Amino acid sequence: MAQPPRRSAGILLFRRQPHLEVLLAHMGGPYWQRKDAGAWTLPKGEPDEDEDLLETARREFEEELGLPVPAGPLVDLGEVRQSGGKIVRAWALEGDLDPETLRPGTFELEWPPRSGRRQSFPEVDRAAWLTPDRAVKLIVAGQRPLLDRLQHALTAD
Repeated sequence: MAQPPRRSAGILLFRRQPHLEVLLAHMGGPYWQRKDAGAWTLPKGEPDEDEDLLETARREFEEELGLPVPAGPLVDLGEVRQSGGKIVRAWALEGDLDPETLRPGTFELEWPPRSGRRQSFPEVDRAAWLTPDRAVKLIVAGQRPLLDRLQHALTAD
């Protein structure tokens, strides 16, 4: 019997001043250190057992960025499937924050591989406000449709 796909949930923060920008986070850790294209993501993560996906999205935003989720109404962006099979559920939220105040959570990893040494790395090593044209070149390919859905939702207002 096949394993169910892994799930993840996150919040895509956006602002309109004077033009649309989205906040993306560059994945932390040694594998992503020298990569740019395809190494950016919305703050997201996997749910705890029996955790609601919206609760997951809020918790992961705070854990990954070390900043509170801004107040405001959420726009449901639906789900996308990444190339590894993980399903990402996303919501958009209009708000603002200073990426320089980022205080990311950390994770442990054996590094270098098979060395027996465990090291701590930030979940994200930086965040930035990006125009949709720039973001589409940097975001994980499977998350690109979320950018289109956000722009469509904003023009439908």
